[in-house]
Amino acid sequence: MKRRIRPILLCLLALIFILGGCRGTEQSQETVPAASQAQEAETPDSPEVSLSVQPETTYHYETQELYAQRGDNQIYGVIYVPQNAAEKMPAVIFSHGFGGTHTVGAQYAQALAEHGYVVYCFDFCGGSPRSQSDGSTLEMSLFTQREDLEAVISMIQGLDYVDSQNLFLMGTSQGGAVSAITGAAHPQDIRGMVLLYPAFVMVDNANELFQSAEEIPDTYFFMWMNVGRAYFEPLLGYDIYAEIAGYNRDVLLIHGDADNIVPLSYSQRALEVYPSAQLKVISGGGHGFSGYNAQLTIDYMLEYLAAHRV
Repeated sequence: MKRRIRPILLCLLALIFILGGCRGTEQSQETVPAASQAQEAETPDSPEVSLSVQPETTYHYETQELYAQRGDNQIYGVIYVPQNAAEKMPAVIFSHGFGGTHTVGAQYAQALAEHGYVVYCFDFCGGSPRSQSDGSTLEMSLFTQREDLEAVISMIQGLDYVDSQNLFLMGTSQGGAVSAITGAAHPQDIRGMVLLYPAFVMVDNANELFQSAEEIPDTYFFMWMNVGRAYFEPLLGYDIYAEIAGYNRDVLLIHGDADNIVPLSYSQRALEVYPSAQLKVISGGGHGFSGYNAQLTIDYMLEYLAAHRV
């Protein structure tokens, strides 16, 4: 009788051990979510709702007209200043594209100012017939616009509420190309750059239109406005990609894959020459963003800026 009981007892002990082991494993798997739930339940003012992400602080902002100076030319702009964000705040300088004005950057400036960034949007000298800055469209070029942007950078650096260690450039289309070459010339001053469909194509456009400087007329109606010899002549034989490669900090490129003015391939090529860059492609995006595409772009901007501030 004893011989028959012993195997049964051994089987029961084995079964108890196996079941106990299974229960121990299930408990260890539930440890992390259980602890997480307990932590979320302690979130102030929300005893019944679990919050894993706290909403970002947003700020009211004020705008005012502000001028920079390049030689005899006054540069008109509007600055967006967050209120009660910090004693010194990061700053973003926005550059508009060919034929545009400072108003092109308004949707981005408003969003960034609400998140604590000082933003300055300005008119390039001769950048448009509607420009409020001095200068003629017949005198404007990629390189006069670089000089404008350099003057703006110096002015912004001198504002007592701007943190000069966190100065970023942002530009659309030709303003993106201007920002790119300016940042490459002053990498020590520019913490980062956000380039929206930058018009690196402008060099190819010039070289396809004219084979030599002698062919360039004094006035030429290009796209939607008159420009002068000064616009095209410096672009003949110019290697803009070699120029921008000198910027060795992180760059964010944002470009739509349906852009019929500056094809996506121009930003893809820039991605290859920059020492450190990322490209966000907006599916179905054209030359300019609005609605959902604009909000997606703003999200990309804010993520990039937050990651690159010091």
